[in-house]
Amino acid sequence: MAGNGGRSPKAMGVEAVQGKPGSHEGRLGGPEGWSPRTVALGIAVLLAAIAVALPPSIEARAAEPAPGASAEACSALRGARFDLPREMPVLIGSAELVAASALRPEICRVRGYVAPNTNFELALPATGWNGKFFYAGCTGSCGIAGESVWARECDYPLARGYACIISDMGHRSTTADGLWAWRNLTAKMDFGYRATHRTALTGKAVATAFYGKAPRHAYYMGCSTGGRQGLVSAQRFPHDFDAIIAGAPVISEAATSMSFVWTLQSVARDDGSPIFDDASLALLHHGAVAALDPADGRQDGVIDDPRAGFDPATLQCRSGEAGRCLSAEQVQAARRVYRGPTDSEGRAATHGGGFLPGSELGWRSFLALGGPAQASRSGTDTTRFIQSDFGPGWDASQFDFDRDPDRLREYEVLYSASHPDLRAFRDAGGKLLIYHGWADSRVAPLGTVDYYGMLARAMGGIEATRGFARLAMVPGMNHCWGGDGPFAIDYIAAMEDWVEQGQAPDRLRAAHRDTEDSSGTGATFIHAFPSQAGTERGERMLPTWTEPPAVME
Repeated sequence: MAGNGGRSPKAMGVEAVQGKPGSHEGRLGGPEGWSPRTVALGIAVLLAAIAVALPPSIEARAAEPAPGASAEACSALRGARFDLPREMPVLIGSAELVAASALRPEICRVRGYVAPNTNFELALPATGWNGKFFYAGCTGSCGIAGESVWARECDYPLARGYACIISDMGHRSTTADGLWAWRNLTAKMDFGYRATHRTALTGKAVATAFYGKAPRHAYYMGCSTGGRQGLVSAQRFPHDFDAIIAGAPVISEAATSMSFVWTLQSVARDDGSPIFDDASLALLHHGAVAALDPADGRQDGVIDDPRAGFDPATLQCRSGEAGRCLSAEQVQAARRVYRGPTDSEGRAATHGGGFLPGSELGWRSFLALGGPAQASRSGTDTTRFIQSDFGPGWDASQFDFDRDPDRLREYEVLYSASHPDLRAFRDAGGKLLIYHGWADSRVAPLGTVDYYGMLARAMGGIEATRGFARLAMVPGMNHCWGGDGPFAIDYIAAMEDWVEQGQAPDRLRAAHRDTEDSSGTGATFIHAFPSQAGTERGERMLPTWTEPPAVME
């Protein structure tokens, strides 16, 4: 399957470069009014078409600009507009050659936006392009692009020779606030599904114009919101990517919002004071690990599969006991978090369940210990602005699990990534690798297990599904990375072997690493893997699932 979905360079945007409105300058559409610039562009398109038919050795040399031509080729993109198609015009605001650094090769850095309002940054290797395109997804509510450390998500793909793009998903914000979405249906649409699709088409079109040929493969990787972006692409736009790596996907924004609200309500008293402190969370976590770690035959401090369950009552203080034990209030709170959102009659409000044993240290982000709760801002903003229009006066304590779940589902059609019919993606040759940490404390992992079960049932069974879509559940990994388990995994290399060599990822090499030794600050779920030499330990081979997980009814 070609990375451009079988489209010609014309469809990818080479022909759509526009000049001044109402003129023929810059167009390739008619015999009248041809300017020297138009002729030059026509020659470039003809040469690109010839390059497609050249022998492999010549085609490979044509995959990157000639030495010394990169600066000129890069600056030629400045101010160009691409119609891909007419309802999504693109403006290139800047295109400049950036010298190589310790983390990146020399690149042509292109910044612009695609209508209606999605800003992007595209990094094009000046030399050594591998002929492929990479889209790095975002997390949280996104809202940031190349002007921030988020651009570092392209470091590792660039080191492998990819042209790499990132976007703000159609709005400007921090990754935690959601005010941009309040009563803003256009922004909600972009965040839900449109921005990723339009940015992908734009990135491939600009790369085609720069290199003179379309990328031969298109890869996507993202986690959390980025994981949802990946699944939405496979479900709604099956020709955008040949390979999709979807981590800890927010399969349902409504379910994730309810999970946040439920946890916030569970770990705090009515007056907002925290039920747990650091010591009690550590006690609960170590108790869960001690109870469930031995099941896999390894005493390594990691719970391989927490679905067996753990009763925190085993840690409850006996009469007159205090100190290294849990209060009855803390035991009840922990049980609520493990169970997940329910109504007053105990019926589950979502299919994602709760956060599982092993995730307890991550609950700290829901508690106001020494400052505002980190998860309170992002979870509350998602609920009151993105997933609804409750508005700025709404607070998580007001959510009623008997009355309000349906109020959150009104916008679910925009965000849902739960459709299990991936026949179009499969038939186009697409490959999907989903991963999720069992100790995730932001997106409930059982939602991903449930989705893979639905996928297997819809696509003809587990063996048929494994032919194009696989699931890896990572023991002890928190949200996207970090935690007790072996979370450093080179998903990109594994996917390359699958797409380009036909070697399906039966097992993934994984290792634990210290989160403090990252080479810099900022986003890490792509750029930090594989780890620097000497920073890994506890290497393991993690299998992708070979049994159909139970589907939650």
